[in-house]
Amino acid sequence: MTPAVAQTGQSTTSEGAVLEQVIVTAQKRQENLQEVPLSITALGTAKLEELHVSDFDDYAKFLPSLSYTSFGPGFSRVFFRGVSSGDNGNHSGSLPTVGIYLDEQPITTIQGALDVHVYDIARVEALAGPQGTLYGASSQAGTVRIITNKPDPTKFTAGYDIEGNLLDGETGYIAEGFANLPLNDKAAIRLVGWSKHDAGYISNVARDRLYPTAEVTINNADRAEEDYNGVDTHGARAALRIDLNESWTVTPTLMHQQQKSKGAFAYDPSLGDLNVARYRPETADDRWTQAALTVEGKIANLDVVYAGSYLKRDVDVEQDYSDYSLFYDIAYGYTLYNDDGVTIDPTQYIQWKDRYKRHSHELRVSTPSDKRVRFVGGLFFQRQQHGIEQNYKVDDLTALYEVTGWEDTIWLTEQERVDRDYAVFGELSFDLTERLTLTGGARWFKAENSLEGFFGYGEGYSSSGTSGEALCSVFAGDEIGDRSGFVPYTSVGTAPCKNLDRTVDEDGVTPKVNLTYQFDDQRMMYATYSEGFRPGGVNRRGTFPPYEADYLKNYEVGWKTTWLGNRLRFNGAVFLLDWDDFQYSFLGENGLTNITNAGGARITGIETDIEWAATEHLLISGGLSVLDAELRGEFCEVVANGEPLPFDDCLGANPHDPEGPLIQRGAKDGTELPVVPDYKFNVTGRYRFEIGSLDAFAQAAFVYQSETRSALVPFDSAVLGNNRPYGIADFAVGISNGSFTTELFVNNAFDKRADISRFSQCREEMCTKPYIVTNQPRLIGLKFGQKF
Repeated sequence: MTPAVAQTGQSTTSEGAVLEQVIVTAQKRQENLQEVPLSITALGTAKLEELHVSDFDDYAKFLPSLSYTSFGPGFSRVFFRGVSSGDNGNHSGSLPTVGIYLDEQPITTIQGALDVHVYDIARVEALAGPQGTLYGASSQAGTVRIITNKPDPTKFTAGYDIEGNLLDGETGYIAEGFANLPLNDKAAIRLVGWSKHDAGYISNVARDRLYPTAEVTINNADRAEEDYNGVDTHGARAALRIDLNESWTVTPTLMHQQQKSKGAFAYDPSLGDLNVARYRPETADDRWTQAALTVEGKIANLDVVYAGSYLKRDVDVEQDYSDYSLFYDIAYGYTLYNDDGVTIDPTQYIQWKDRYKRHSHELRVSTPSDKRVRFVGGLFFQRQQHGIEQNYKVDDLTALYEVTGWEDTIWLTEQERVDRDYAVFGELSFDLTERLTLTGGARWFKAENSLEGFFGYGEGYSSSGTSGEALCSVFAGDEIGDRSGFVPYTSVGTAPCKNLDRTVDEDGVTPKVNLTYQFDDQRMMYATYSEGFRPGGVNRRGTFPPYEADYLKNYEVGWKTTWLGNRLRFNGAVFLLDWDDFQYSFLGENGLTNITNAGGARITGIETDIEWAATEHLLISGGLSVLDAELRGEFCEVVANGEPLPFDDCLGANPHDPEGPLIQRGAKDGTELPVVPDYKFNVTGRYRFEIGSLDAFAQAAFVYQSETRSALVPFDSAVLGNNRPYGIADFAVGISNGSFTTELFVNNAFDKRADISRFSQCREEMCTKPYIVTNQPRLIGLKFGQKF
């Protein structure tokens, strides 16, 4: 019952080179990839090693249907099949549209998934399209599954890999190792560890900054540093397998990782390639531990699986926020004082803490897979808790402007968010004939989202509107200024009071129908209708109405085919997606993220992947995605009485030109969705040959992505600029004698820049300076590995 290790690639038989079988568990049971009526890209152990995959960025570029935005390691937002409205990943924002799983357990926290180091991994499965029946809320548009290698009581195995690399003149390394240790014929433990240093490639350059209203000039010369955004990642995994008897197996797993980074992961194009000017320290410390338990067994002829997990993730971040200070100074006369009434440096910076706790439980049963009628179904529950503290500070700020009890703090967010999900799910398959199978499924869900705590300015300061502490009085039903009802609120730290406490809940059913026709053992086609959903939630600005669930309808026809005597594998799908009342996040007043259901979209596309054993020595593989993703109807982010305004009235003031024309805050029918390439493809060729008694190889890989919009609203996209097209080439050569492998590789050989995403520090009409998150420059590495 334990998933087998999937090896992609080719093997040699008496009849020549053939492709190896790939086993996946996308439908919660072990199946041959070519027999699963889903659009799946699977990167097995061998492929992950060949492509030098060590983290999310590495495998994301080889998944054609996947696109993403990022603010740095551990803060990526993932999208499948163009289902993207440009959401900014705010802590109180929408849940992701793509679920990330580690083995059986979901690891998608509210701001994004864990950046799991990829080593000793059986495979990465990318399931494109709604997976709402079997995977639930955060798999509205797709699912990524990271499947680890499991303990094996039958044999001892071990290995290690050591890599040194050079990036933009800076050195990095990776050291990894694993050991599979049988304890007896019914138990084994698998131990895995890794340590990695990624060299920096963004430089903080010295610059003066003048705040014209405050008449204050600052300089960052003491913080100037070349290649200052290095990352250190350390972690370990331990898994124990115990075969209680011939029917039941227990597998507890414990995994821990800490990732520390400093600096920025985006550059300012106005300062030159890979340069920024930042005036405050910028660091991140992301540490998490997950304990998981899988119990597998049989009751009569039913396979029974329980999968449970507990995740604790703590993130501490310090970030420069001086762009906000500068543009507010320019537009609104942003002048601040100390206790003596003297004008001070108004530079803001953020100190924030995220405290995540998540536990999930799934119990499912499945009938034998060789029967004419087959069923898989079960129960699911999870609870996500997110303690949020964001402390916006200005040094030497007068106590009159501070949030009570928080020195130098001009704005404080101290909140706790809780998301609960309950589900009953099932899929039933019936072989109508030997070649024709009908599958129907449904998932009943109930979701609950709550957000409570404090947000706002201190009682003595508000740049616009009522202060946070005054809102506490309103929240308590008191008059403004009456502090008698204030009760301190504690989440991560202690806030002056509570001025937000809301809960929303909803339930519904998402269906799935699939019809599969097997022409022969090598070729099949399928047609699917499925739906995905994403729960609604509470806006962090208490005066803004909650947002509702959005739904994705998927119409898909796909094929799985093998040709030329199992030397050529060609799979693909064509699809149409209707995304109704999608959740859209945007920065509103005071830079607070607002979320509204504001539009619909239609996405059509095709995705294919191919693997060809061209000769006994040459293996060629690749994938392609072509998308047309557009708004369906007019869109407006300006909401009145809970409803978006008509497009012609969707206007906002220009803070830098109050007397000038109003800014259009909407988009017309047919506008392209953001972060969605018209096409993305990859191709890899690996040639194997012999040098004396040694096996050798040479490999080349190329990834290309077309231009994408940076934002949905045309005004915002014009400020930020479009994400430019890019092509990345990787090369590697190496030798092996069966137990050891040595290779020399060059990633991004031609030193090309990939525009992963673009952003500004606040609302685009206010903060008009764009930043570009990009890939690593050229990386040259030497790697040695050995297995026992």
